[in-house]
Amino acid sequence: MFTIGCHLSASKGYLAMAKQAIELGGNTFQFFTRNPRGGAAKDIDPADVAAFHDFAARHGIQTILAHAPYTLNACAAEERVQEFCLATMRDDLQRMEYTPGQMYNFHPGSHVKQGIEVGIEKIADTLNQILWPEMTTTVLLEVMAGKGSEVGSKFEEIRAIIDRTTLSDKLGVCLDTCHVYDGGYDIVQDLDGVLEEFDRIIGLSRLRAVHLNDSKNPFCSHKDRHEKIGQGYIGAEAFQRIVNHPALRDLPFYLETPNELDGYAEEIAMLKAFRK
Repeated sequence: MFTIGCHLSASKGYLAMAKQAIELGGNTFQFFTRNPRGGAAKDIDPADVAAFHDFAARHGIQTILAHAPYTLNACAAEERVQEFCLATMRDDLQRMEYTPGQMYNFHPGSHVKQGIEVGIEKIADTLNQILWPEMTTTVLLEVMAGKGSEVGSKFEEIRAIIDRTTLSDKLGVCLDTCHVYDGGYDIVQDLDGVLEEFDRIIGLSRLRAVHLNDSKNPFCSHKDRHEKIGQGYIGAEAFQRIVNHPALRDLPFYLETPNELDGYAEEIAMLKAFRK
């Protein structure tokens, strides 16, 4: 089954997002757990969650992806920033248990001149404080583009975080096409080689989701500016290979392109047409 969706607003609840995903031609969706710039989360309505589960079962929605706020920094230099990240992620993961067996994605963080090794240790320490054995959610480390002092633009850095996390069985990886291309992994000319390197360093069994985004900037630019599918430097032909690749085709794909809802519907239709 081709699992494809886009990023939707969570303001009206789970059921509304599920209905919108189906209307757009998708069968999954991504959403922010709270305001993407941080802050308190909206209370979860158990009736809405129950209605969502019923609707999802009837319409084939199996996998959804929650996204942590962009402001979180698990390896911040300032203690108060790191504590805010810890409290927010802990709360998010408790809330995720209303929809068991789903995924929670976060940007590993920026070491802010502390050095990459310090950043890796702090991220792993955060994970070691918020993961628990009985949780059903898989936490995804997103591969980054490498702008500024971002941690996680190299596969080795993601691997190092996983290795330092006690409950590493609760961790997976989200591969963002714009990020990896901007970060120096040539998925346009050598998709097979990139995935082989990922498998060697991290393991393809860890790869649980793909963000589908074209890039406004050329290869290895370390910029992280998303573009609509086929209108950037990655290009439509590369996305045809990506959605059909044996190592990727059974994963859920999530669009984060600069679109309104009608644009997402067009991209979902286009990507469906790419499938062989």
